[in-house]
Amino acid sequence: MLRKQIVDAPGATSGATPGKIDIAAVATVLVTSEAAEHPVDHAFDGSRGPGGSRWVAGEPGEQTLILAFDAPYSIRRVALEVEETEVVRTQELQLAVSSDGGRTYREVLRQEYNFSPPGTTFEREDWAMPAGGVTHLRLVIRPDKGGKPYRATITSLVLR
Repeated sequence: MLRKQIVDAPGATSGATPGKIDIAAVATVLVTSEAAEHPVDHAFDGSRGPGGSRWVAGEPGEQTLILAFDAPYSIRRVALEVEETEVVRTQELQLAVSSDGGRTYREVLRQEYNFSPPGTTFEREDWAMPAGGVTHLRLVIRPDKGGKPYRATITSLVLR
């Protein structure tokens, strides 16, 4: 069972992928919001690709998802999938890590995803990210750089 907690403000399972870190076994997921029909559990359930289950924020605007590891962890790769089939938008994601219990973070990357349904609706990224002693991994997601009130979404998040 995935341990999670809904937190107040931004900033604050079964896949067979070889070497995949079992998030439910080693971390607690902190998230600013989740839609009842699309809980954050879906980002870690192994359902990948277009049409896969997904996490959708319960509220529009910037969202934060933090993995708080039970003990410092080494991460070699981060794979992320995002799907948007309804609206044209540019979602921005910032990935950062902490080695001091979440007190400070070091930005590792910043990525934009341009969606233009019915054409471009799905994005998949796989980044090399060698980082040891990670206590927290933070994703800050801005669902629309144009400022429209859209909700952030992630289809899958896999760490190795």
